[in-house]
Amino acid sequence: MGRKITMAALREIQDEHDRWISTVGSEGRCADLSEVNLSGIKLHKVNLNNANLSGADLSSANLSEVKLKGANLRGADMRSAYLWNGADLRDADLSEADLTKANLFNSNLTGAKLSDANLRGVKQKGVNLSEANLSGADLTKARLSGAQGLTIEQLREAKTLYKSRLDPDLMKQVQEEYPGLLEKPNPEE
Repeated sequence: MGRKITMAALREIQDEHDRWISTVGSEGRCADLSEVNLSGIKLHKVNLNNANLSGADLSSANLSEVKLKGANLRGADMRSAYLWNGADLRDADLSEADLTKANLFNSNLTGAKLSDANLRGVKQKGVNLSEANLSGADLTKARLSGAQGLTIEQLREAKTLYKSRLDPDLMKQVQEEYPGLLEKPNPEE
C-alpha cells in the first residue's frame, strides 16, 4: 500500500516541514506524506504537526513522542503502531483510520476526530481522549480502562464496545443506558 519514499527524501520533507513550522509558514513547506508507505518506520520525536498523512501506511511504525497535532491522518493504516510516551495527536483527523491493536500509552488525543475509525484491540494506559469524536468508531476489545477524559457522551456515539474494557463506573453507565453497544456487532453493518 502507498507510494514508496527514500529515507533521503523523507529527511528533506522533514527539514522543509521544520522550517515551515519555525517560520510560521513563511518558509519551507508543510509535509505531504499522503498515501506514502511508512510501514515499520521509526519517527521518534519527529514534529509533523499539521502535516498531511491521509491514507499513509504507518502500520507497526514507532511514533514514540511524535508530534501530530492537527495532522490529517484520515484513512491512515496505523495497525499495531506505537503511539506512546507522549505522542501528541491533539485535534488530529483520524477519521476512518485503522488503529487495530495500536499502542496508545500516554498519548494525547484531546479533540481528535476518530469518527468511523477502527480501534479494535487498541491498547492504552494514560491516554487522553477528552473531547475526542468517537462517532461510528469500532471499539471492539479496546482496552479503555484508565483513559482520561472519556465520557458516556462520547461512547454512546461509538459503533460498538463489544468486549471492551472500561472503568467500572463508565461500564455501569453503558450497561444501563446503551446496552446495545456491548452486544456482538452485526457483521453486515
